[in-house]
Amino acid sequence: MDGLKTIEVVGKTEGPHLLITAGVHGDEFEGIEALHRLKGFILPEKICGSVTIVPVVNESAFALRNRCGADGLDLARTCPGKHDGSVTQRAAAALVQLIVTADLYMDLHSGGVAMEVYPLAGYMLVESNSVIEKQRRMAHAFGLPLIWGTYSKLEGRSLSVARDARVPAIYVEYLGGGRCHPAGVHSLFIGCLSVMREFDMLDFAADPARTPVIHENNNPDSGHMQACYPAPKAGRFEPSVRLGQGVGVGETLGVLSDSFSGVSCRIPAVETGAVIVLRTNPRVDQGDSLAVILENADELPSVT
Repeated sequence: MDGLKTIEVVGKTEGPHLLITAGVHGDEFEGIEALHRLKGFILPEKICGSVTIVPVVNESAFALRNRCGADGLDLARTCPGKHDGSVTQRAAAALVQLIVTADLYMDLHSGGVAMEVYPLAGYMLVESNSVIEKQRRMAHAFGLPLIWGTYSKLEGRSLSVARDARVPAIYVEYLGGGRCHPAGVHSLFIGCLSVMREFDMLDFAADPARTPVIHENNNPDSGHMQACYPAPKAGRFEPSVRLGQGVGVGETLGVLSDSFSGVSCRIPAVETGAVIVLRTNPRVDQGDSLAVILENADELPSVT
């Protein structure tokens, strides 16, 4: 596919066509490493159906070690893109061409250099019952401790393309913070295999799946992580909570300090729930997201 480097594995017998991508953001490393591990494991003689793997969708952003590419665009807000557009628009258009040919789709993410995200499998609460039931099966089979179903009308994303094409799709997150967590690489690798097993694509013996926490919220803008708890000013952010921690209204999520004057202000929680995204890079600009709280959720199991 023009603009994207793909790895194709075609099985000896018929089955679904699974598309798995990583590197939509160039500073998210766990998924990229997991897919390189996966490509050496799923041999044609082992699988039914076919698998298309794209370890790095956004090569421009990856070269910059940045969320966005050289044109400053976020690929996860740029779909369906343009074939004759900028570098990110072209990558988005090429990704769309792959998604619409798939029977199942998984997009692997983490928190990048600025954030950490509690390990979760997410999906859009689409209107099609047959699609959403497959998405729930995929998310449960992936084996991460949190499953999060969210608003289906957000645009520009890989999952909004899948929604419009009626392709069952999930995205997954695993920590981040500028690292490539070995536990995250392993969990994403095993999760991909487990979804293949769920849909009879692979005979694979895995550890028994844990019982996940499941939250579905179809309120507008649920799932939009970059819009939550925006920094009221530029400065230095120091978290007062940990990922997965339960918090109540008014509790301090962290302290934001002016880098020059030292004047600080606390960032209070405005809802009760569990912290599922937390800013880990201390340097922030005004408007940067500092945290996401999963509303009405109890404290989540700690992860590494």
